[in-house]
Amino acid sequence: MGFWIFMLLMDLLIPLTMIALGKLFITKSPRNINPIFGYRTTMSMKNKDTWEFAHKYCGRLWLKCGLVLLPLSVIPLIFVFDKGTDIIGTVGDIVCIVQLVPLIGAIFPTEAALKKTFDKNGIRR
Repeated sequence: MGFWIFMLLMDLLIPLTMIALGKLFITKSPRNINPIFGYRTTMSMKNKDTWEFAHKYCGRLWLKCGLVLLPLSVIPLIFVFDKGTDIIGTVGDIVCIVQLVPLIGAIFPTEAALKKTFDKNGIRR
């Protein structure tokens, strides 16, 4: 049961991180454009306007995805509650890999929204 609890906690990290960073990015993006923290792509770092837009857009995506992933991450682990560590570990790994899809996948719609809203120099259309 200890390993099951450990896997549950590990599988909740990504959705909880997405929810927390989503809320943070929606309310306030990092003050300065920096290479360390935040949504950092070539387009998002063009200027302050693109930087703030990208954070708000990605933040909304992460918040929604995190809220959906939270219960969906628990359900598969409920079915392997009393199973062996191999099965629990495999299911936990699969859940984690599935969670990475929206976490990383949020880049594509965010970049598309940036390109739709701004020209290649970062000036609003």
